[in-house]
Amino acid sequence: MRKPLIAGNWKMNGSLALLETMSQTLSSARISSSVDVTIIPPFTLLMSAGKMLEGSDVELGAQTLHPEASGAYTGEVSASLLSECGVSHVLVGHSERRTLFNEDDQAVLVRVKAALDAGLIPILCVGETLEEREADQVETVVLGQVRTVMDALSQEQCSRLVIAYEPVWAIGTGRTATPEQAQQVHAMIRSWLSGKDPALGEGMRLLYGGSMKADNAADLLSQPDIDGGLIGGASLKPDDFIAICHAAG
Repeated sequence: MRKPLIAGNWKMNGSLALLETMSQTLSSARISSSVDVTIIPPFTLLMSAGKMLEGSDVELGAQTLHPEASGAYTGEVSASLLSECGVSHVLVGHSERRTLFNEDDQAVLVRVKAALDAGLIPILCVGETLEEREADQVETVVLGQVRTVMDALSQEQCSRLVIAYEPVWAIGTGRTATPEQAQQVHAMIRSWLSGKDPALGEGMRLLYGGSMKADNAADLLSQPDIDGGLIGGASLKPDDFIAICHAAG
């Protein structure tokens, strides 16, 4: 049985005050132990978040990382630096990194490897644009993104990943894939994983990311191959984020 994961990606938003409020709200929310919860604030809040969440069941994630362990890379953050903040998860290949910062599949792959080498759990983000969906390229695009990473890793490395399907046309637009649309792509990914390794297909957690909110979370999370959510805007609203966590449990 795959344990649901609800991960809140704050993107370039948030504040120390919001972090304190979120930490307090999560600690009193009585979220089921059958659900994993991760918050992913900006780099500037990671050290404070690590201290606030220490001893709690809530885990800490980062929004990206540089593939090199150290060096003259002004403005970048390595996996080891993230680990010192208490980070356990890291987003890799988020659509905004792919489109705004020109991270192609190979750039995503080296970041996944760097995260794994440092003992972090990569949340590999994959998804198609509206134009690609309308051109019936969902399978080609999404499985291409998955395959580039998974085929370059060992079986043991693959088992440590989480995959988040995020249709680019549903991120921050208010549009959401229907539960049936999301399930179709999740089932496609799981089928491919099972063809590579049945245990991998059965065990891999697949998250849906694309305008999941308190009022649609239950329907999305009820789908057999959706194992949680990568939450954007709703993760900045403590009550809404908690409601999504409860929907997963």
